[in-house]
Amino acid sequence: MSPSRSLTLTRPRTPVHDSPAPGPRPRSTNVWLSKAAVNGALVLAVVYMLFPLVWLVTAATKDAGGLLAGDAFSFEGFDLGGNLSRLAAYNDGIYFHWYANSLLYAGLGALACSLISVAAGYAFDKYDFRGKEKLFGLVLLGVLVPSTALALPMYLLASEVGIVNTYWAVLIPVLVNPFGVYLSRVFSSGYIPDEALEAARIDGAGELRTFWSIGLRMIMPGFVTVFLFQFTAIWNNFFLPLVMLSDQKLYPLSLGLYAWNSNAHAEPDFYPLVVTGSLLAVVPLVVAFVSLQRHWKAGLTAGSVK
Repeated sequence: MSPSRSLTLTRPRTPVHDSPAPGPRPRSTNVWLSKAAVNGALVLAVVYMLFPLVWLVTAATKDAGGLLAGDAFSFEGFDLGGNLSRLAAYNDGIYFHWYANSLLYAGLGALACSLISVAAGYAFDKYDFRGKEKLFGLVLLGVLVPSTALALPMYLLASEVGIVNTYWAVLIPVLVNPFGVYLSRVFSSGYIPDEALEAARIDGAGELRTFWSIGLRMIMPGFVTVFLFQFTAIWNNFFLPLVMLSDQKLYPLSLGLYAWNSNAHAEPDFYPLVVTGSLLAVVPLVVAFVSLQRHWKAGLTAGSVK
């Protein structure tokens, strides 16, 4: 006989449906979260930067009592006109004399420094001369030296020349800006083609005429950029005038407002003068950036493309 076969009945298996694995989030959700994070960071940055300006605008409308009471963010007791009148009348209008000094230092100094920086950067880029790269390396080393470290040596030099406590003691040191020379060389290499200069020389133009009529016009965005940087630096300059000047009639705004603020602890009436004067001191910087931003943005955009 054949061996008996045992039949094993098995229950059919029930298919197990696994829960689907969570997939990646939709692209639209990720984009929305990224935009929200970026916009949130930008809003925080804007609030952080505008907060002091808002405080300055509202505080300039207060008298000494309102400032000391701590309600500077309200417009209650609006007295901006009175603060401006007292600011103009104090000490025969010394504040606006300081204002004119700052405009002289910053305007004339930044204009001359920008022209010198652009000319130097143009020369470093377009001319070949012995020791050019070594000399440019010294310029880059000058970028690393803080201006405060040079204040005392410049004072000693100014004392030897005899220009301490004069306008020249502040104007001459700000005519040189190593970073402006470096930036101008970068702009010159990107904006001024050698073919245009060769064409001008073939037409009989001298080197100064070529630079003034062609090179400077092509590098104008770089000129404006250096001017804005230097104008802001000179306008906010404090340590150099503090070292060089002792006559109050030669003070810039930064040094004059510092002197008033030092007296405000003993005489609280100086607080409204300092705050209102600080508000007016911001105006030239805003005007300079708003009026020149078209050239500045054009330079930054072209530089990024190149």
